[in-house]
Amino acid sequence: MGSTLVSAVQHPRLAVQKLNNLYHRRLNRRRYNENGVDVFEQDWDNLIVLDACRYDTFSENWSLTGDLSRKTSRGSSTIEFLRGNFAGRSLLDTVYITANPQLYHNFNSLSPELFDIVNVWREDGWDSETGTVLPETMNGRVDELQAQYPNKRYVIHYIQPHYPFIDSNTDFDKGHLSGKRTDEVNLWTKLMKNELSVPRNELYAHYESNLKRCIPHVEEIIDELDGKTVVTSDHGNLFNESMSPIPVRGWGHPLGIYVDELVKIPWFECPFENRRSIEKGSRKERYQLEDVGSVEERLRDLGYTA
Repeated sequence: MGSTLVSAVQHPRLAVQKLNNLYHRRLNRRRYNENGVDVFEQDWDNLIVLDACRYDTFSENWSLTGDLSRKTSRGSSTIEFLRGNFAGRSLLDTVYITANPQLYHNFNSLSPELFDIVNVWREDGWDSETGTVLPETMNGRVDELQAQYPNKRYVIHYIQPHYPFIDSNTDFDKGHLSGKRTDEVNLWTKLMKNELSVPRNELYAHYESNLKRCIPHVEEIIDELDGKTVVTSDHGNLFNESMSPIPVRGWGHPLGIYVDELVKIPWFECPFENRRSIEKGSRKERYQLEDVGSVEERLRDLGYTA
């Protein structure tokens, strides 16, 4: 109790953020945002997920012709998005292709039944220089899987615009990277603790640049996919906007804070000519049995540790 009080005094914004979390999650009685959309109840053959992509940033940078609307996510963080959409579900017509390690890390508690899970963040897909999975690497894996799984739905989870910022000559977002470890604290926590001073506009520009870096690869894969494709996000990102109900400014994508900047997500339906024939299959046992010792390092590189 004493250490909690000391932490609250030293870092009051984080303490208020926790109180707001308890409000939105009804004192932890809600495991995710129950007002959000169930993505698997929507009509698509391919669901492209851009990690931590705000609706406004997407709409300002997306140029393809199609139908863009705004939906509400089931979470303000990836784990809540997964809880709200994947947990305990039978999804044997779906292949999840992901640059984000969170489903693997939380597999036992989420326990979804998917036809297959392709962890692109593993050794063969991880870029150690940038500490992330590059969008072109994701495209290469999707290309391979189309021939392997011609009759399945695809959820294709890119990690961008989530940091690290790939093409930005910055250090403040890379001090936690494997092999370069200078601290264990992620970017957003440092900002909340006033341990880092970077102008809001500069940070947002790096974030927007990460999205722009990813968009051409997303457009490329849309052209290559058959069936109906939807582009969306798992959650948004705060850039010093106010949280609620207690008005304190926040950064990043904290768990259980259901303000617009975090849960209002893009839902872009691409034009299509033909639908893919979707069939259920038997679960691939190997995706949950592999021992991936690098998962903690990957989560740390992506800023999922405090």
